[in-house]
Amino acid sequence: MNRKQDALVLLLAGGVGSRLNILVQSRAKPAVPFGGLYRIIDFSMSNVMNSGLTKVGVLTQYKPLSLMRHIGTGDAWDFTGRSREVKILPPRTGSHDSDWYKGTADAVRQNIDFLEANAVDEVVLLSGDHIYHMDFYAMLEYHRHKKADVTVAMMVVSRSEIHQFGAGIIDGNNRIIDWEEKPRQPRTNLASMGIYVFNRRYLLDALARDRDEIDFGMHILPWAIEKDNVFAYPFYGYWRDVGTIQAYWEANMDLLKPMSGIQPEKWGIRTNVEADGRRADRAPTRYGADAVVKGAMISAGCNIQGTVINSVLASGVVVERGAVVKDSILFADCVVESDASVDLAIFDKRAHIGSGAIIGAGTNHHIPNRREPTHLYTGITLVGKEAVVPRGQVVGRNCIIGSHTHHVHYAGNEVADGDSVLGLT
Repeated sequence: MNRKQDALVLLLAGGVGSRLNILVQSRAKPAVPFGGLYRIIDFSMSNVMNSGLTKVGVLTQYKPLSLMRHIGTGDAWDFTGRSREVKILPPRTGSHDSDWYKGTADAVRQNIDFLEANAVDEVVLLSGDHIYHMDFYAMLEYHRHKKADVTVAMMVVSRSEIHQFGAGIIDGNNRIIDWEEKPRQPRTNLASMGIYVFNRRYLLDALARDRDEIDFGMHILPWAIEKDNVFAYPFYGYWRDVGTIQAYWEANMDLLKPMSGIQPEKWGIRTNVEADGRRADRAPTRYGADAVVKGAMISAGCNIQGTVINSVLASGVVVERGAVVKDSILFADCVVESDASVDLAIFDKRAHIGSGAIIGAGTNHHIPNRREPTHLYTGITLVGKEAVVPRGQVVGRNCIIGSHTHHVHYAGNEVADGDSVLGLT
């Protein structure tokens, strides 16, 4: 069998991801850094590569430039050559917000010429904002064996979480016989992973049927389940939707737990180390005589003179003598000056914490952020890109320090739990 002609991949990477707050202020959600080295989209891209599929269309929309730079020619994932291709499908928008994609099905419909130009039998639809490892070719084989029109990757989640997902009710043959989109009173614990295989002709017909059907979960799937052959493909591995600050932090922390199930190196996850000026040849990390590192992931090019515990540090991070970083995620080239303390925080690129400053002060995790109470409510504090926290500044729990903030934006020496300091955007 010629695997190169087996299926076309459409990777949906245009969502706003607003629940990630200032982490998506200047980038698309799939372009958010993850695990010190990667970006979120690297997992989907690498899964496609490792599954032997060779033609990918990436649908972008919201602030796509950093994502487009990261994907580049696709060379990092071996998608170059006569029969291998990654094609960026940029937003086709006019001057009004109404021209933007209205949902997942609408996004594919607006790129239907790409579907029509690729005469394959099946189309694999993916989201670019999940952390997981999956063999899509095995799912394609399952789809063919079932003679399905549509196959939906599904996994068991707790009933307390099922309201976040599409949920499928199946029969003894794994055929989906009913569907609930984000049910408040679920009848099942089987959740959709947002990964679908469609027969190409079936998908084209479905998209042509009714332009008011704008979303796969809400519109296309319920109709298909009622009329045709839709099957659940059971998945049992590691998978996380990192669409919230809490889920994003937890997935990063899973990297530090040997039994969590996430293993990017073993999974063969690749990234584009050349994008955004990053290079694979950063100098090795330096550790001072007084450095203490426990249960942490430290990327190349860091300079650790202080203490790092249970944290994920991207390349180029500096932790000076006497500084302590704990339970935190620091993006590339952040600086934590001497005697500063960072506890339960996420720093975007090039954040700079002054000497003696405290990020994550106190023990009260239960006062949510006043501006975004549904984003920050477990004690995590966000510090934006290129933000400067003055020396000696005290910042509490569930705070937001906006991107590009400087000394002049602080009203006093203390930022109380749940407060925000916002500078230029």
